[in-house]
Amino acid sequence: MNMSVPASEPLLSKSNSVFCCYLFWSSVLILKMLCMSLLTARQRMKTKTFANPEDLRMGRTPEVRFNDANVERMRRAHRNDLENVLPFLLMSLAYVASGPHPLTAKLLLRIGATARLLHTIVYACVPLPQPARILSFFITFGIVGFEAVYVIIRFIKYI
Repeated sequence: MNMSVPASEPLLSKSNSVFCCYLFWSSVLILKMLCMSLLTARQRMKTKTFANPEDLRMGRTPEVRFNDANVERMRRAHRNDLENVLPFLLMSLAYVASGPHPLTAKLLLRIGATARLLHTIVYACVPLPQPARILSFFITFGIVGFEAVYVIIRFIKYI
């Protein structure tokens, strides 16, 4: 049973269920990253920890501060997303465009995105002891590595 997209159909179109899966999960992850900005701002307001002098009036606080543990945890979680979600999204798009097996591709997209959601939960929302965070990190890391190798092998003949 051939489950791939017919040759006449473009890989990056609504007719490709793998691309639709990619669009869904990439949108979820982008929204999650936007929420991290809001959560960081909320934490700054809550703790009256402002990094810019022009923001001091908002919290009626006399000085710029950079050392609140809760704000810094949110910032680190957000930075971790920038360092890991963006490569996942870019590499997954290249992987989808390479025409992988649909079931495998959908599973990788779902698992990778879910692992990033779990990473945020165990890092920023409900901090859990290791290995919760490192496992969720390495799941997505491994998927990005697999996708990269797959695309390289698939297209090495064209260089």
